[in-house]
Amino acid sequence: MWRDHLTEIIVFSVLFLLVSVMGFVAARWRAPKDMAHLDEWGLGGRSFGGWITWFLIGGDLYTAYTFVAVPALVFGAGAMGFFAVPYTIVIYPLVFLVLVRLWSVSHRHGFVTPADFVRSRFDSPVLALLVAVTGIVATMPYIALQLVGIEAVLKTMGVTGESALARHLPIIIAFAILAAYTYQSGLRAPALIAFVKDSLIYVVILVAVIWLPQKLGGWGSIFDAAEAKFQATAQNPNDGILLNANNQLQYVTLAFGSALALFLYPHSITGVLASRNRDVIKRNMSALPAYSLILGLIALLGYMAIASGVKPLPGTKEGTVDNNTVVPVLFDQQFPDWFAGVAYAAIGIGALVPAAIMSIAAANLFTRNIYKEYLKRDASPAQEANVSKITSLVVKVGAVACIVFLDPQFSIDLQLIGGVIILQTLPAVALGLYTRWFHRTGLIVGWVAGMGLGMWMLYQVASPTRKHFGGSAFPLSEFGFDTTKTIYVGIVAVAVNLAVAALVTLALRAAKVEEGVDGTEPDDYFADEGDPRITPGPDRDADPAREPVA
Repeated sequence: MWRDHLTEIIVFSVLFLLVSVMGFVAARWRAPKDMAHLDEWGLGGRSFGGWITWFLIGGDLYTAYTFVAVPALVFGAGAMGFFAVPYTIVIYPLVFLVLVRLWSVSHRHGFVTPADFVRSRFDSPVLALLVAVTGIVATMPYIALQLVGIEAVLKTMGVTGESALARHLPIIIAFAILAAYTYQSGLRAPALIAFVKDSLIYVVILVAVIWLPQKLGGWGSIFDAAEAKFQATAQNPNDGILLNANNQLQYVTLAFGSALALFLYPHSITGVLASRNRDVIKRNMSALPAYSLILGLIALLGYMAIASGVKPLPGTKEGTVDNNTVVPVLFDQQFPDWFAGVAYAAIGIGALVPAAIMSIAAANLFTRNIYKEYLKRDASPAQEANVSKITSLVVKVGAVACIVFLDPQFSIDLQLIGGVIILQTLPAVALGLYTRWFHRTGLIVGWVAGMGLGMWMLYQVASPTRKHFGGSAFPLSEFGFDTTKTIYVGIVAVAVNLAVAALVTLALRAAKVEEGVDGTEPDDYFADEGDPRITPGPDRDADPAREPVA
């Protein structure tokens, strides 16, 4: 009953309203030249320094879904849930140089999206369209999953109802407020709010990992309780506090595939392109692994929940439980109401920051690579900004619809599918920054092959509640291997994508098929702040020295 959680609700509401006010104030933060321009509205003027970028990218990547779903997976499956920790460590060395090159070429040519780069690099509007659509499709369920985090908190506080409208009304209100200040302030809103969000998360998690082990008898008791639970239930032989021979391949491929996918998501790239210069990106890629320390501590909350006897709240379907409520229930049981309210606010605000960035990134893709490319080629900067603002609203409405009309568990499965989908842009975006060896048609055919195989494999994956699209762990026995091992679908799909792209490229080269004109130059990939060939910000389009985007 919500009256039993009145203190938590008050603390949560006050902090939520505080960041909402910050979101509206952000429109005047850092003196924007002209908000009616994608450089200002969608990329914050491309002017964010080290600290702002640190909090923005951190707030972008470590979402509310992470804070509830990672410990929930550890609670339910054990060691497999820790895949998120190595992949968020591996990713930064992998993208250290890649993102610097993307920033430079985007800085010089005025690219706002990865599809802008692909359009110019390979002289292919079709390939750019595929990259844009892929980014939008992969991002939509990711936004919806931020609502899962907020819903878990609201459910724990008793702020729910019996009907669908009553159950989802608080989320609808929260996203309406988010939509309003994102429409007005653009990327500046989540950038400013990220300071509050990350600070709250750090405080809550550090207090939890110091306080809870003392209450629960120490780390030894916590791990003993977790091991006893998995030995007693034995619902899945792969569940446990250690990996085994059957799930090690899935663990490795899922971690590596997730690492490759993370900075292909358009919202990740948006945070990078908003940086002021190359050094800001280098420093952040070196320092962001510090977030992985917190992520590891967050994952351990799953074992703490086991040791404290947490029972997840009922799910939306009769007879099911909602494991996403594990962490909120843990805080509700083990901490004073006022601190639990702070923790709930950290999770709720942790949903708003990435949701705002994701909706902006998806809107930019639609505006630059669909609206301007196919509907209005002569769109002015002000028209682009206006279309992006409206599209960001539509994207948020779509995310809310996913939660209202679909089973939330299905949305979670969609996120796993999203990782497989976005990986198919790796050859064109990530490898395209280093080489133009692949033929544009080869990349298109490779995308079709990888996407087709990936969807087929995902269709074969079953779960206890669904015959198809039940996850991303593909049984190798389906390929004829005599084994019970599974592998991450995304790794297999992108490998086929690359192989097909290479073979088609060789065939087209032999046939001497025309490859188009590369709209970039070698020195574009090393441009930095103050480059004489561009004028940053809204004045960019009036600069005669700027080379037109192909």
